[in-house]
Amino acid sequence: MQLIDIGVNLTHPSLATQCEAVLQRAYAAGVCQLVLTGTSVTESEQALALCRQLDDTGQRLFSTAGVHPHDASSWSADSARQLKALLGEAQVRAVGECGLDFNRDFSPRPQQEKVLEEHLALAVELQLPVFLHERDADQRLVEILRDYRDRLPAAVVHCFTGEKRALFNYLDLDLHIGITGWICDERRGTHLHPLVREIPVGRLMLESDAPFLLPRSLRPKPKSGRNEPAFLGEVLREVALHRGETQAALASHTTECARRFFNLPAVAPHAEA
Repeated sequence: MQLIDIGVNLTHPSLATQCEAVLQRAYAAGVCQLVLTGTSVTESEQALALCRQLDDTGQRLFSTAGVHPHDASSWSADSARQLKALLGEAQVRAVGECGLDFNRDFSPRPQQEKVLEEHLALAVELQLPVFLHERDADQRLVEILRDYRDRLPAAVVHCFTGEKRALFNYLDLDLHIGITGWICDERRGTHLHPLVREIPVGRLMLESDAPFLLPRSLRPKPKSGRNEPAFLGEVLREVALHRGETQAALASHTTECARRFFNLPAVAPHAEA
């Protein structure tokens, strides 16, 4: 059984000091490929560097390149130029993390919207999929995406935590949905239990968002309290439970979906750690 983690923050300081051990534990747990999230120009560069340093096969580690909406205020003409160069590299497979965050508003909303449109224009120009972030901004995100969707190859709303309205609007736009350990949180994630049944096969992918969002249902819990890609199986278990699928079936179609979305190579079973 193979899994693909479509969103891991391997450049985060809590993981970056022990990348090799984190990856070995992931491979041992059946997570055969990982997409490292770029959240700024610098971290996008670092994510690509980690792919090159830690994957001599060119088949296991890939990355995204983008500027998170929290950092939209830092955007400049140089940002677009630097991202475009990064997005031309073979291991960089998607534009993002980009989007809208009206929950924390760390950057002014008009600037977030401008920077999102810059990302979408790059994705259209380069014909790359988009890795989207959204908190408390689903209606505005849909409005902006409508103007670009027909020209975009694909887009995923990563770490989906929204309500039914948001999910159906995203599905109506033919977007993909990423589910994390949020669904394992009995305090704030139970509304996702019936919603994951509504995501069609071929539009659903799994992600750890490590080191964040440690699945609260995980037993035993790591002493560090930090999430890792190796724990993606717990997200698989919870999603399979609420979709009424076997874990093997869910792993099969979400892995196939991720490979297609990010244009990843197949990894032979004997090549896994």
